[in-house]
Amino acid sequence: MELTPRKREILRRVVEEYVATGQPVGSKALVERAGLDVSPSTVRSELSELEAVGLLTHPHTSAGRVPTESGYRIYADELVGAIDGRPAPFTIDLSVMRNELEEALRQTTEALSDATHLLALVSAPALEAAAVRHVEVLQLQPRAVIVVVITASGSVSKRVFEFEHGVDPGLVEWARAYFDETVVGKRASASVIRRAVEDPGLSIRERMFLEAVRPAFADVVVSSTDLYVGGAAGLLGDARGAELDACHRLLEVLERRALVLGVLQEALDPDRTVVRVGSELEGEELRGASYVGTTYGLANRSLGVVGLLGPLRMDYEKAIRSVRAAAFELSRLVEEVYGAR
Repeated sequence: MELTPRKREILRRVVEEYVATGQPVGSKALVERAGLDVSPSTVRSELSELEAVGLLTHPHTSAGRVPTESGYRIYADELVGAIDGRPAPFTIDLSVMRNELEEALRQTTEALSDATHLLALVSAPALEAAAVRHVEVLQLQPRAVIVVVITASGSVSKRVFEFEHGVDPGLVEWARAYFDETVVGKRASASVIRRAVEDPGLSIRERMFLEAVRPAFADVVVSSTDLYVGGAAGLLGDARGAELDACHRLLEVLERRALVLGVLQEALDPDRTVVRVGSELEGEELRGASYVGTTYGLANRSLGVVGLLGPLRMDYEKAIRSVRAAAFELSRLVEEVYGAR
């Protein structure tokens, strides 16, 4: 269904009112508090149509509505498109920390979490990550393959993969040669691995096999990336009902560093802020959560990610503006630190 401007406006007002109050939003509240210049009966009709197309729902017997994942998705998409230009000033001045990047990253996570009451995640520049020195792909049995990854710093990652059907030995040998060509000699970073595995020039068969053995690189990627986290203590403060379950799961996710880094690294777009709503985040642990993130770095190279994780009922506008402001300041800082290198 194509949304009319009025429907989009009503959807936006419902999301913002629900984010602010945590209570289902009715037509009376929209007219009185949100300032809609239409009658309550017209608003009720529009709310019903928005619910019919899956953008709103109403809990139990309440007459008010709350946004669905799809409703949040449309709302967030419009925000990302509408918020442009230079970000607003960040809450702390990072310019005085030129020689204290670690402290700047730590303070950035704290300032982000304080401003948004969400989990703030900042990945450090992996400029000094060890290069991949060797990748071995060997067939142990007809349905079992082992992948060994060795970095220049001496770290070793070994994973055995069991397949449902027998694996073509020629495919195994091709994968070893392909990794030797695309990964060996390069930094052990998520972006390097992603580009190799997701190369559009590969056949479906080749891509499926590489995707299956991709976890073999997880340990070396994690060991090469420092992660700063802020806001865990205050995450539960404003949560209620089902949001509490989502927040508890997020706190459990923090114990799985590789999963958190995966959220940051996979939801990247160097050209725009990325928003992932609900089921768009992979994994049962992230059910009922949303993510807002963007990259920071040099003019020609992303060095890290600034992100926020929280429940579906988050202030998306504040989250988007906050990560963009933090990323802008961090980019200015790392340009001074690394730009001349």
